[in-house]
Amino acid sequence: MFYSDSTMHKIYLDEGSFDFTYQLPKMFYSLIISSILKAILNFLGLYEENIIAFKNIEPKNLSIKRKLLFNIKFKISIFFIITYILIVFIWIYLGCFCAVYKNTQIHLLLDVSSSFCLSFITPFFIYLIPGIFRMLSLRKKVERPLMFKFSQLLQLL
Repeated sequence: MFYSDSTMHKIYLDEGSFDFTYQLPKMFYSLIISSILKAILNFLGLYEENIIAFKNIEPKNLSIKRKLLFNIKFKISIFFIITYILIVFIWIYLGCFCAVYKNTQIHLLLDVSSSFCLSFITPFFIYLIPGIFRMLSLRKKVERPLMFKFSQLLQLL
């Protein structure tokens, strides 16, 4: 989505060569946007806590069970609506882009593949940092509850 006139002009000035350093900030922007979308879709798509709460409620509380069941159905419906809208939007955008800019399809493929690889590398570091703090907090000699709480906070992000 971050292809603009300046990007096309940069490709023209570079005579078609791929400039990784020029595209790197755009890769990070797409990583941030995809992380936000992932968080929203995870909230809507992961409803196991609701199911566990539904199972733990006594059969006498039918009104609470109905509310939880409605919440689960609502989350599932919104999840599928958002994902289908995103898929259709991306499909149309890519189709139009590749039809208009036929000579930049290789650049688009390189950008997508490098962003895809970057999205595989960043979770490694994101999940490594809370693990390091947790390992430091759980050492036998010194107990560090504040560091453990900080690692739990980082894990939520």
